[in-house]
Amino acid sequence: MIRKLQTQFSTRQYMLSKDFEIYYYNDTSLTKVDCHTHDYYEFYFFIEGDVSILVNDTLYPVTFGDIMLIPPHISHRPIIHSQQSSYRRFVFWISEEYCNHLMELSPDYAYLMQYVLTNKEYLFHTDRIAFSSVQSKALRLIEELQSDRFGKHAQATLCVNDLVLHLNRLIYDQKHPKKAREELALYQNLCAFIEDHLDEDLSLDRLASEFYVSKYHISHVFKENLGISIHQYITRKRLSLCREAILGNMSITEAYQSFGFGDYSSFFRAFKKEYGISPKECQDMQLIRYEK
Repeated sequence: MIRKLQTQFSTRQYMLSKDFEIYYYNDTSLTKVDCHTHDYYEFYFFIEGDVSILVNDTLYPVTFGDIMLIPPHISHRPIIHSQQSSYRRFVFWISEEYCNHLMELSPDYAYLMQYVLTNKEYLFHTDRIAFSSVQSKALRLIEELQSDRFGKHAQATLCVNDLVLHLNRLIYDQKHPKKAREELALYQNLCAFIEDHLDEDLSLDRLASEFYVSKYHISHVFKENLGISIHQYITRKRLSLCREAILGNMSITEAYQSFGFGDYSSFFRAFKKEYGISPKECQDMQLIRYEK
């Protein structure tokens, strides 16, 4: 499948698109590329090849899993040491204007760009698992851009935003390993605490006082790790226990009161939204099974 998404290499150093472009290259006889600059950010995701990248006056050897980010107006060029193996890589271009747009959505999108500009560090190593995720997102974006499906441009934009945020998170975690471990520990401890106290008040204020961190930080850590809000997580946990209790012949009233729902109307709405049936219909289905 990846072969079908391959692009023939071009020495063009300007964007045809206003916002972003991405290419998969597989070259066995690449001609010399001169030093050049451009007015957009250029990412390299390296797969294979005996190659180094010259950035300003520094030569960077690259291997499988390496990610390189070249900011605008920085001189660079690839140097092919040997053509015995293919030179395979993804090249992802993104305009300064689009980066500014993303930064308006959230400063998290710009961490990597700002890090590179500040520290003059252009090369980042990743392991096979992390790089596999990057490749998957890059391929998905190329596939979408080459498709003729309805909503192609809207979906491609979502793919780009996802890829950029993923890269920012990947490098941020590399540069803040202790913080990443601490946040994971906080998330795991929160899950354990919630599991043990589902019949109690689990407001953000309560959790913040239990863990001695701000409720905003708790919300952020939880959303980062699971992708849903902490309120959604607690509600689903409680609904699951209520459903199991009802199927186990506990009364509906006892079930929702036992697992943290303050009133029946909110429990009813949440239950029907989650399972598509009312608590009473769930109970009746179980009674029918017993009668059979």
